[in-house]
Amino acid sequence: MPPTDHLRTTVVDRLRAAGCVFAEDEADLLLAATTAPAARDALVARRAAGDPLEHLLGWAEFCGLRITVAPGVFVPRRRTERLVDLAAALAPPAPVVLDLCCGSGALGAALAHRLPGARVTAADLDPAAAECARRNLPAPHRVHRGDLYDPLPDDLRGRVDVLLANAPYVPTGAIGLMPPEARDHEPRTALDGGSDGLDVLRRVAAGAPDWLSGRGALLFEIGEAQVDGAVAAVRAAGLTARVEHDPDSGGASVVATR
Repeated sequence: MPPTDHLRTTVVDRLRAAGCVFAEDEADLLLAATTAPAARDALVARRAAGDPLEHLLGWAEFCGLRITVAPGVFVPRRRTERLVDLAAALAPPAPVVLDLCCGSGALGAALAHRLPGARVTAADLDPAAAECARRNLPAPHRVHRGDLYDPLPDDLRGRVDVLLANAPYVPTGAIGLMPPEARDHEPRTALDGGSDGLDVLRRVAAGAPDWLSGRGALLFEIGEAQVDGAVAAVRAAGLTARVEHDPDSGGASVVATR
C-alpha cells in the first residue's frame, strides 16, 4: 500500500527538522524502502539522527547506477562522476582499468558499464569496502584488499590504461568540519589525507608509472587549494599533469600522463 499524504508529510517534517536539505526526496526513498511500520520508523529515526541515507537504503546512485553501499563504507559523491566522464573520454577500446582506493567500487563499476569490454581491477585497504566492491564488480573483474599497489597482481604492471584513484584528500585539520554523516559514519582512512590532504595521493602518483601503459592515464580529484601541490606530486613522478577545474563543486580533477 502506498504511503498516505499524512504519513509522507510527517516524515518530511521530521527530516526537515533534523536538517535534511532534500527532505522530500529522502522521505520518498525511505518510504519506498519498506512498508513495515516498525522498520520504516527505524529508518526515519536513524536518518534524523544523522545516519547517511545511502547506508540506510543500501545503495547510492552514481552515474545512473545503483551502487551497493554497506554501513561503514565510503559513499561515492556525485561530483566524482566527473572523473568517470574524463576517463571514458580518453580510454581506448576494452581498456584495462585500475580503481585504487576503490571504496564501494563505484568508479570502476561506472566505467565498466560505460565502456564495453573494460576489465577492472580494484583495491582498497578496508575489508568492508573490498567486500562491498566485490558485489559491485563481479567476475571477470577483480577486487583485492591491501594498501594501494601492494595487493595487485604482477600481470597488471605496465598494462593499466586508466588508473582512477578516489584517494582521501581532506586535510586532517578539516575532518571535524565535515558533515556528521561523513565524519561519524565513514571510515577515517577514506577521508583523512594528512596535513595538507595529499599524503596518499603523493604515494599514488609516485607508484603510477610502474603500472600505467604507454598511453595510460592517472585521474584523481582534489580541492581547488590543493592544485599546486598535486601537480608538483605528479611531476615528481615523471608524469605530465592536466587540471580540469569544476567551479560548481569548488574542486578540480587531475589527469596525469607520461
